Amino acid sequence: MLQGETFFILGLPKHDGPYESTNYTIAKMLAEHNTVYYIDNPYTWKDFATEKNSPQVLKRKKLGLFKKASLGLLSTENPNLHIVVTPLLPSLNFVPEGLVYRNLLNWAETIIRNRIKQIIQAKNIQEYIYINSFNFHYPKVAKGLQPKQTIYYCVDPLVRPFDVKHGLISQQYLIETSDIVLCTSKKLYQDIKPQNDRTYFVPNAADITHSSKALLASTQPNEAVMKIAAPRIGYFGNIERRIDFDMLQQVTQALPQYHFIFVGPVEAEFIPSWFHEQANIHLLGRMPYSEMPGVLKAFDVALLPFKKDEVSATIFPLKLFEYLGAGKPTVAINFNDDLLAFTGNSVPFCSTAQELTKQIQDAYEQRADEQKIQERVAIAQGNTWQQRLELIEKIIVNNIETLPDYAY
Repeated sequence: MLQGETFFILGLPKHDGPYESTNYTIAKMLAEHNTVYYIDNPYTWKDFATEKNSPQVLKRKKLGLFKKASLGLLSTENPNLHIVVTPLLPSLNFVPEGLVYRNLLNWAETIIRNRIKQIIQAKNIQEYIYINSFNFHYPKVAKGLQPKQTIYYCVDPLVRPFDVKHGLISQQYLIETSDIVLCTSKKLYQDIKPQNDRTYFVPNAADITHSSKALLASTQPNEAVMKIAAPRIGYFGNIERRIDFDMLQQVTQALPQYHFIFVGPVEAEFIPSWFHEQANIHLLGRMPYSEMPGVLKAFDVALLPFKKDEVSATIFPLKLFEYLGAGKPTVAINFNDDLLAFTGNSVPFCSTAQELTKQIQDAYEQRADEQKIQERVAIAQGNTWQQRLELIEKIIVNNIETLPDYAY
């Protein structure tokens, strides 16, 4: 176990964003025995203009956290965990890739770096570990600092045009220059390992203390979901490009008496028109993470409908173990074959619409089987964040001990 270390973690999601994230979860857990400064994904000028009346921006502005003279520190419930807010950064993604963009990016990275230096000086920090937690937008922040170890935490493939535009070059720098690279899927690990020998596979996990509340008698099933007639086949997450809409069309039409419920934000540009028109498909919109246990309790069967392609082969979804931690029968498309090693025989991974249809029917019929419920919970208990953190700590300790002198 790591104890008494200091971490600076540059995260992609903000600590008060609408969704739980691998990045902030690991930061919170490291802070149980270490001092952690979690650097929120910086607000750009554009972000500030479009979100200036949001509670998040108003809070930061009221406390003066955007000011250069401020340390930008925001306290949390854990005295070891500090949120770092940087001054506003220039909006740069519209600039074409090239020398001009990289020079402007260096300016933005200097602003982040200077904030870190302010904190190091004010807190008299002698040594620390720096983690870029999938914020590939700012790859060279650690350059000019003197961390005893640099880590890149890669949690997803780069797919979206906004990310790919500059991210492929930026991420390559992080991969090549980091002392350690952590990957959340085996496919990412296999792709990156040849580029950096100190690359490790640390799969995602789940906070089953939250999702397992679905098993409690005191947890009320979500009202909006319960208004829909059973059988209720549910998905909790983003409705976006990764979903196999072609297979879902066949399955939902083959099971007209089953109701398919999607709880999460809809990325409209990826959604086919028929999806909105089919009577047994229900889009309930985004719900807070705090309501997840009640939502899962209302599902009869949980669904992982990601399509099988090169991108999905790198996905190791948190919701898989959240579903299982809630004891829910879970049916999936075979988007990532590596998941079989972590789920045993508890989750069928289907390759055809006919197979998926049958497995949904079987799962519904067996939804109340107490032995199967306990088997699912046991699998989730073997894939917790605490176990993943222990693995990360072992990797960090071993690399600290074996790094050559010149790396310090």
